[in-house]
Amino acid sequence: MLADAGGSNGCRPRLWKYRLQALADRYGLVVNVCHYPTGASKWNPVEHRLFGPISVNWAGIPLRTPGVMLSCLRGTSTRGGLRVSAQWQPRAYPKGVKVTRAQMDRVHVLSNDLCPRWKYSVVPADIWE
Repeated sequence: MLADAGGSNGCRPRLWKYRLQALADRYGLVVNVCHYPTGASKWNPVEHRLFGPISVNWAGIPLRTPGVMLSCLRGTSTRGGLRVSAQWQPRAYPKGVKVTRAQMDRVHVLSNDLCPRWKYSVVPADIWE
């Protein structure tokens, strides 16, 4: 998984790694994560391939409702055949969620020797033990 180094999915937030552990446990998969260095997210291939066509597709359209936004997103495709799939997630995502030390103790992270802050794997609990 490629991710930015900042924001909610950055290399430092505890909640990001805690939720990755839940994902790894649920599907029994090792989740390999590599963060772009700070300021380097411009190298993210998704941004180059997708965000340009999305911006062109909804240019000049007031995004006043989720339906309008979803319609614009779903109508986007690239010359290479990449098509946007979008769905509305009406769930609430509360701010300020704190992950305790005890919760972090249950997160099983294997750090890479080369860039341990930016490259690591989250291992399912049943494999870790």
